[in-house]
Parts: sequence; structure tokens; C-alpha cells
Amino acid sequence: MEEVFLWLLKLMVVGAAAVFVSKLVVLFWWKPRRIEHHFSKQGIRGPPYRFFIGNSKEILALMLKGSSQPMAFSHNILPRVLSFYHHWRKIYGATFLVWFGPTVRLTVSDPDLIREIFTSKPEFYEKNEAHPLIKQLEGNGLLSLKGEKWAHHRKIITPTFHMENLKLLVPVAAGSVIEMLDKWWAMPNSGEVEIEVSKWFGTLTEDIITRTAFGSSYEDGKAIFRLQAQQMALASEAFQKVFIPGYRFLPTKRNVKSWKLDKKIKKSLVDLIDRRRENSGSEAQENGPKDLLGLMIQASLKGGAPASKIITVQDIAEECKSFFFAGGQTTSNLLTWTVVLLAMHPQWQVLAREEVLKVCGPRDVPSKDDIVKLKTLSMILNETLRLYPPTVATIRRAKADVELGGCKIPCGTELLIPILAVHHDQALWGNDANEFNPVRFSDGVARAAKHPVAFIPFGLGIRTCIGQNLAILQAKLTLAIILRRFSFSLAPHYKHAPAVLMLLYPQYGAPIIFRRLTDQISDQYQRL
Repeated sequence: MEEVFLWLLKLMVVGAAAVFVSKLVVLFWWKPRRIEHHFSKQGIRGPPYRFFIGNSKEILALMLKGSSQPMAFSHNILPRVLSFYHHWRKIYGATFLVWFGPTVRLTVSDPDLIREIFTSKPEFYEKNEAHPLIKQLEGNGLLSLKGEKWAHHRKIITPTFHMENLKLLVPVAAGSVIEMLDKWWAMPNSGEVEIEVSKWFGTLTEDIITRTAFGSSYEDGKAIFRLQAQQMALASEAFQKVFIPGYRFLPTKRNVKSWKLDKKIKKSLVDLIDRRRENSGSEAQENGPKDLLGLMIQASLKGGAPASKIITVQDIAEECKSFFFAGGQTTSNLLTWTVVLLAMHPQWQVLAREEVLKVCGPRDVPSKDDIVKLKTLSMILNETLRLYPPTVATIRRAKADVELGGCKIPCGTELLIPILAVHHDQALWGNDANEFNPVRFSDGVARAAKHPVAFIPFGLGIRTCIGQNLAILQAKLTLAIILRRFSFSLAPHYKHAPAVLMLLYPQYGAPIIFRRLTDQISDQYQRL
């Protein structure tokens, strides 16, 4: 009897092992081959799939080669930043398959198809899950929510980002900018100073984002966001290493520190939210800007809501994390690249300064109405977002079998939209697509290119970045104040090396030489 039992046990183990191996074979070999065959019949190919690793080895090699050394002072950054796409597009065309392990992605760069994915038939596509390290940072807020809960949260938060509400932040935001520039001005120098702007702009946007998110709870919010900034630094460090599945669960020194920070951030947010909820009856929101935290708390206090529309303390905490992650990084990167471009192209710096002086007159700080009139600065910012978009690519997943541009897409297929490639496409932008030419936006965004969907730095459709108005407002305000006080140029040791680490950033920093303009500004204003 015992021998029969052991024999049955061995048989079960062998059977379980066989099932496990067969599932691995299906996942890592049979399914990828079937997908390759499906697309091959439709004339779509790509680099061949390799068992288990897909094209990861080639992608890593191309990326390492692309970022191994700085590039010339050129805006043709696609070969460096999206090297795998640039390389394989030349071989397989603009639409091809690429394998990230056993996960297939179909590249889509045709603006008509992009519009179909995001606006015509968005119900057939969904946002894919973020990388685990990014997921920890961005929280479970608008960036990752889906369906009815996402729609409800967006409806609550939207008033924070209405332009009329954001204009109320101008005096406070201007104060933060002036405080930063006063520190530059006070540095010991002979009329000029070298500033590594990416770090300073990171601190500045953190300050303004905190005020937008927390309002009257600004000081407490700033302490929390400093913790999250530490966590982002740890995540950035991890991103620069080879990704090993499951490694984030090991109790390494970095992981333990990250876990402790995450726990402290959540506790601090919950404590802050509880305090604001207790004082919500005595707060007067009508006279000042509506902050994200206040709006979420008001929504959470409404009784009688259905289960799907109940806002919990945890929901509010997650939205605050999402806002800081997305808003701070995007705006600081936009400011950094804009200053770099104006330093490279001083004629546009002069034009922008003349406009600021003409619109603002003797005022050191633009009023909320002045900012809307700064058309040249708007053109410059749009051209910066075109050449150096914060997010260089985005991904959507087919929720069902769907047809896209005559191609049959199986359910679960991921679609990779290379935003950077679309923004640099000569067929859409002309022969000067890789040149800095803000004039192309003189008639607005819709007429800048040969297709209205050729410019998508903040996404498209219902999931367009909710904070884009804040990013543009803050960037225009900051640049207008800087242009009144300083002229600037690239530091001699600046290295042009755009790279991706969550967002597009300068790999070796952005050192800029700033020169005081007090006397020249006075003379220039008199001439205007």
C-alpha cells in the first residue's frame, strides 16, 4: 500500500512538473511564435523573437551604445534616445514588432492610427501597468486608475487645474521664482554665475507643486514631498542597473530604505489628511485657489455616495503621490530643456526678452493677465516640448481583438507609440524637423504640422495630462522673470546628452552661465 502511495505521489509530482513546463513552453515559445506568424501574414515583421529574453539583449546593447558618449549640439536626438526604434525602423519600416521578454509590442507612429487609439476608439485600448518601481512612486491615482473610478477622480480634481484657478497661484509662484533668483544674484561673482539648472528647477517646481496640491497645508506637504524625492532618487538609482525580476522583494539595503520611506510617506499623508478633514468646516476655499487636497477632502465628506464613488483617505493619499511624481518632474524638465535651447539659440532669447518687456512694462513680475499674452514664450515652449518631450513614448494595450488601419490586432497586444519619433518626423514637420524653429507654432498647435495629431507631448484624448496648464503657466512665469534679470549661455563644459530615466533628462546635467542684466534691461525698456 505504501509503495502504491509513493508511486502515485511521484506520478503527481511528474504530472505537475509536466504541466508547469508545458505552460512555460506555451508562454515563452509557442505563443510568441504564433503571434509572429499572425503579424507576418499581414506583412508586419521585426527582429526575431529569442526564447525567454525576446529582443532585450539587442535593446540593451543599442541603448548602451547610444548613451555611451555625448552627442554634437544637434536636436536630432532620436538615434540616441530611442536607439532601438531608430535602428529597426530603418530595417522593418515604421510599423514593426519588438519583444520585451515574451511581451510583444507593435510600434505605431502613423498619426491617423494614433488618433484612432486615443480618440476615435479609446474603448478598445487601455493603459498598461507601469514598471513596479514607477508604480511605487506614482501611486494608485489618476496616472494608473481605470474605468469609472478614474473618471470620478478626474472630475473631482479637474477644478484645481482650470486656468482661472491656476492664475490665482501666480503671486505665490512668482515669489518662489524670485526667491530662487535672489540666491543666484547673491552668489559671489563678477556679474555672472554658473548654475546647474536642472537641480534648481527641481526644487522650484517641488515648491509650487506643493502649494497647488496642499494649499494651506503647504509646510506639512513639503516635508512629505521631500521624503518622496528621496524615494525617487532611490528608484532612479535602481533604474540604472540591470532589471532582475523579483529583485525588488529582496531585503537589500536600497529596498529596505525604500520600504521605510514608503511607509513613512503613507503615514504622513494620512495624518495630514485627517487633520485637514477635522478643520474642513473652518476653511474658506472661496477666496483663494482650490488645492487638490481640499477638493478631494470635500468629495470624501459627501454622504450618500454609491460605493464606486466613495473617496477614502487612502484614495486622497495616492492622488497626492501621483500629482507630485508627474507634475514636478515634467515641469522641471520642461524648464531645463527650454533654458538649454535658449542658451543654444540666443536670438530667440532676445526675442523672448523683448516680448516680456513689451507686455509687462516696468513690472518685475508678470501679472496673471500678462502671462496669457506672452505668445513668443508659448511658441518657444511648444517647440521645446516637440524636440524634447518629457515622455518619449507611451504604451496602450488592446482590450479585445481589434482592427487598426487594416491590421488585425489580437487581444493583449501592446502598442508602443514613439512620441519622440512622431515629433521629429520630417513627413509631418518638414525638412527642418530636427531644428529649433518656434515660428512653426506661430498659428497655434493645430496648424504647426501637416497633421493635427503630430504634436502630443501631454498625450491625447480623455487621458490627456490634467496638469499641462499648470506646467505651461509655471514655465512661462519662471522664464519671464529670469529673462528680465539675466542673459544666459551654455557653460563651456556642458555636454549635450539627452537620456531617458523615467523622463527625458540631460545625462550630464545642464550647467548654464547667467549674466546680470540690470542696466541693459533699463536701456532696452526705454527703447521699447
